[in-house]
Amino acid sequence: MASRPLRLAFAGLAVLGATVIGALLYDRLVRQAAQPATATRSAPGRAAAAGAAQAFAMRGELPTVPAQRPLFTLADTAGRRHSITEWDGKALVVNFWATWCAPCRRELPLLNQLQGEFASRGIQVLGVAVDFADDVRAFTREFPVAYPILIGEQDGLDAARAFGVATVVFPFTAFSDSRGRIITVHMGELHEPEARAILGVVGKVDAGALAPDEARRAIAAALAALPGA
Repeated sequence: MASRPLRLAFAGLAVLGATVIGALLYDRLVRQAAQPATATRSAPGRAAAAGAAQAFAMRGELPTVPAQRPLFTLADTAGRRHSITEWDGKALVVNFWATWCAPCRRELPLLNQLQGEFASRGIQVLGVAVDFADDVRAFTREFPVAYPILIGEQDGLDAARAFGVATVVFPFTAFSDSRGRIITVHMGELHEPEARAILGVVGKVDAGALAPDEARRAIAAALAALPGA
């Protein structure tokens, strides 16, 4: 069996901003991918995340982001395969991450909290680790996760790209309503004020109070109004 190639982390957020805070991830996943990864620019913190979400919302959707949640099937930590369709009928918070990614690790307590708080409202958190299965299993033994984790290498990278993120960097989180419509894609580390603002709007979509286009504008306004935005 071939030895495992050296992996360097994508650190960085695919958001509007100025300073390069990431490095290229050169590993088996990216070298096998059809489109090579490139460094991305970001301003750190809440302002950058708000700017990204605002840009997405004001344009309705990025041209490559599908209106509907894409279909994919990946294995869980026990090796059992699951289709995203298993969570049909729920609004989803699909978080793409990797064990080597520091911002991804910082998000996990918040995602655990959101799962516990919002599950009764029909909102499901789902983690997709684009990483080696052994590494993910070891990590989740050290840090228990309260929501399902799916794992993929090349197939995980393909699932990430199916959400319209051409240059995949981690973390990023896609929010869809209970009908599977993508409401927004949040690039970079998710913080509690952003999460609550976005989920509040997703709840209004599911209640029939907002259409998806209106929801994106509402998210832009809500994120822009946060302190530090």
